[in-house]
Amino acid sequence: MSMTTKNLLVELFVEELPPKALKKLGEAFATALSEGLKEKKLVNADAGVIPFASPRRLAVHISDVLSTAPDQEVNEKLMPISIALDKEGKPTEALRKRLAKVGRAEMADMWPKEEDGPDRLFIANDGKSDAVFLRSLAKGTSLQVGLQGALEDALAKLPIPKVMTYQLADGWSSVNFVRPAHSLLALHGAKIVHVSVLGLDAGRETRGHRFEAAIDPISIRDADSYAAQMRAEGAVIPCFAERRAEIERQLNAAAAKVGGGVQPLADDALLDEVTALVERPNVLLCQFEPEFLQVPQECLILTMQANQKYFPLLDAAGRLTNQFLIVSNISPADPSKVIGGNERVVRPRLADAKFFFDQDCKKTLESRVLALAKVVYHNKLGTQGERVQRVCAIAKAIGKKLGGEALALRAEQAALLAKADLLTDMVGEFPELQGIMGRYYALHDGLSGEIADAIEDHYKPRFAGDALPRNPVGLAVALADKLETLVGLFGIGQTPTGDKDPFALRRHALGVVRMLVEAELKLAQSELLQAAVDAFPDTLIAKESGKDGGKEGGPLWKLVDIYINERAVGYWKEKGYSEQMVDAVLEATHLPIEHALRLAAVREFNALPEAAALAAANKRIQNILKKVDGEVEPVTSPYLFQEAAEIALNAALGEVEPVADAAFDAGDYTASLKSLAALKAPVDAFFDGVMVNAEDPNLRANRLGLLARLRRAMNRVADLSRLAA
Repeated sequence: MSMTTKNLLVELFVEELPPKALKKLGEAFATALSEGLKEKKLVNADAGVIPFASPRRLAVHISDVLSTAPDQEVNEKLMPISIALDKEGKPTEALRKRLAKVGRAEMADMWPKEEDGPDRLFIANDGKSDAVFLRSLAKGTSLQVGLQGALEDALAKLPIPKVMTYQLADGWSSVNFVRPAHSLLALHGAKIVHVSVLGLDAGRETRGHRFEAAIDPISIRDADSYAAQMRAEGAVIPCFAERRAEIERQLNAAAAKVGGGVQPLADDALLDEVTALVERPNVLLCQFEPEFLQVPQECLILTMQANQKYFPLLDAAGRLTNQFLIVSNISPADPSKVIGGNERVVRPRLADAKFFFDQDCKKTLESRVLALAKVVYHNKLGTQGERVQRVCAIAKAIGKKLGGEALALRAEQAALLAKADLLTDMVGEFPELQGIMGRYYALHDGLSGEIADAIEDHYKPRFAGDALPRNPVGLAVALADKLETLVGLFGIGQTPTGDKDPFALRRHALGVVRMLVEAELKLAQSELLQAAVDAFPDTLIAKESGKDGGKEGGPLWKLVDIYINERAVGYWKEKGYSEQMVDAVLEATHLPIEHALRLAAVREFNALPEAAALAAANKRIQNILKKVDGEVEPVTSPYLFQEAAEIALNAALGEVEPVADAAFDAGDYTASLKSLAALKAPVDAFFDGVMVNAEDPNLRANRLGLLARLRRAMNRVADLSRLAA
């Protein structure tokens, strides 16, 4: 059989696809189709795959596709040898029946067939016992059959946001797909592969741009000429990535033409969406009246990007200009009508933004605070007004810890005003601007830049990699806001489950971790959580679980503490620390500001040859002390030591303890942990030669006291037992 290969092109031509889903649909179609052909052995695992996706087509080019897959040797287990062969080694009736069932009755009379080949019976071990196998040659799948199956599977697997049901041309049957499909193209080299889906039979014809195609329909010569023909004859750039790059190139070229360091505002999501809206992009420069620039630029940018899919132009200082770029799907000789139309459309949008801003400025933020009492926050947690009071109390407590009474008062003021912009017209129209508008209105009201920045920043960090609040007031309010949310929702049993996290508690918890660590705040997590719990009345939340509250029992602050620490583990794992290292440090301190230093020390300690044995000994000590009723005090009497090993360990501990403690008190955690290496030999000898639970109670208490001293000395930096395998 000839094993020559040709390139394959498959295209589904459809009505305009949903723009936000197009990129994913194109990639999924190409991947699923190529994987389906690989399973059928019609394509090599490393074959080149090029996805195409434009507003009206999903297509894929796959290189080196066989017209027929190679024949495959198949080994089929028939039955155990004890059933298949009689005492003389001849086929039994059971084997004959089984062979007849698979259409190979004649094979029984050919047993045993010694020569090797693809068509024979043989004995082999199936992992438990010897069995009779049938080796036969399965005919390779033809491309037509393989592609038909792969195409059906690929369409079934597409991540379609919403399925449409539409009638086919016959007027009777209907099919389900993301949008009505009009034609199917399937070419292996220059030859049509006769497959059919969605009521369409494959051919070589497709259609180009709705208005600007030079030829309609377009007859594709062969798989490799598709992209070039679509460009030349169809006025379409079918490749998503190429079209996106062309839009970027044109945007930058148009901005350069304006000059003065003007740049288009980069936005990946908008670029993807616009790429999914046009088949052949044509970037044009438009403008609006300069007086609209009196409105905060975030409002104008948002209305241009979200509502109009335009690209605002910023000057060299990052300020919005009164010019913007549009990506048109048509390229008329005189673009003035397209430009004029887009300028006419954007004007009322900008006028609305200006009206909202002017109206909002007539009332101060402070005058809006009382009205928050009428806005429901959560049916079990009361109104936004009540929530603001709680956030104020927590922010004040945090401010006091960070910078005394002065900072506490400023944090309380910022917290009081932080949610007031929710009642403005602008935020009502554009909820994404909450906080941002609060800052503008605070400055308009004559408040300090520090308070205004804190109002905007209290939502930060809003996503992974987002900036932290820029001043201590903002940090206090942002922490208070997130802690109030966490404690309140945990307190009414609204904890995240699996993938469901409707209140973004994971994001809030990670925000708390990042602020405490990266802003280097000298705040104990346990104290912060207790302050947050104290801000709630007892009637509102379950402060001890067992009522509505958490799942594991214990005080509410502890449940939230465990949850935040779970996020901290993920945070530090991304920075290269193991889960055991992070657990060890989190167990030893409630001060996140210490985590980075202690983790670095634990990593260095872990590299010591003595580390594993000391961690294992530490775990053993923990287990022994756990079984004792009551707390064991780290106190020993030198007169009660009897065995040489315990005398030696006491002496070694006497030398190591002051060194480790001095290094710890000086903040040199690495030196503190490394000094413990000297304890390995005496600790090993102690466990080999000393019975801790001696019958004499005084002796036993003394040995337990020695272990408690050892635990205290070893676990000041981190709970080393967590490092034990």
